[in-house]
Amino acid sequence: MPSFALALHGGAGTIARHLLTPAAEAQYRHALREALTAGYDLLRQGASALDAVEHTVVQLENCPLFNAGRGAVFTHEGHHEMDASVMVGHTRLAGAVTGVRAIQNPIRAARLVMEKSEHVLLAWPGAEEFARQQGLAMQPPDYFFTEHRYQQLQEALASGQVRLDHSDDAPLEEPKAVNEDPKKKMGTVGAVALDQHGHLAAATSTGGMTNKRFSRIGDSPLIGAGTWADDRTCAISCTGHGEFFMRAVVAHDIACLMEYRGLSLAEACRVVVHDKLAPVGGEGGLVAVDARGNIALPFNSEGMYRASVSSESPLFVGIYNDEQ
Repeated sequence: MPSFALALHGGAGTIARHLLTPAAEAQYRHALREALTAGYDLLRQGASALDAVEHTVVQLENCPLFNAGRGAVFTHEGHHEMDASVMVGHTRLAGAVTGVRAIQNPIRAARLVMEKSEHVLLAWPGAEEFARQQGLAMQPPDYFFTEHRYQQLQEALASGQVRLDHSDDAPLEEPKAVNEDPKKKMGTVGAVALDQHGHLAAATSTGGMTNKRFSRIGDSPLIGAGTWADDRTCAISCTGHGEFFMRAVVAHDIACLMEYRGLSLAEACRVVVHDKLAPVGGEGGLVAVDARGNIALPFNSEGMYRASVSSESPLFVGIYNDEQ
């Protein structure tokens, strides 16, 4: 049977053991495992890499623990502005949406932009008009409301700061463990896959920054910055401080190091994440898979919610930086 693989992330940042209660940690690990299993089951049945990454990201968008879809953070004005993108490696076609407010699963809209339009990136409000015409599920603002995210907004408004999915990671009604550095949480979800047909795909989705203003857009909907897939090299989905990832064109840079310099996936990821991003303050990470099914999960932050599995390796779920 040909090799196939799947990896996902749920955000990176200051995620240390003493900052998560045991109950909160268990919730995150369960959610990561469930999403990974859902996508991997499709791959085992012969589904495309695109179907697998879309389905995986939908699971994460539907989970209020993560800053995407239902768990998206609030903007300064008190609503939600969500971004998403997808790319397939065999044709290098891509689709993305940015600033959407009512689409239940922005990643589905990104795929429809790729498959049903002549464009790559659509912005709100046109992106939502297009999604409605395509029959995508829409939700009222209450669907995206979570008390945890609302309190994050109140704290950010009080401090006058734009925050990267800030505060603690104790979800739902869990009591806080201790307060984290509010600037050190990067909330994005994403997945990459290699299917049994030898094709790669990547998908990324986010709610952006708490208290963001002026329709700020990060790297998640930008092809080459936060998302990339090319059957000749690799598939990448990033999570981190978007401004740095955009300036470094992180996802495409990794593919270029593999294609033009002949670096392995692991080495290309190390060069970009640790040698290029870290020295200039670009904190975050990514998940990657190459055309042979090798997986890389690099990050330069204290932790990253991540999981992976392949036909050659067992299921892995990690949060902290000492888990391999």
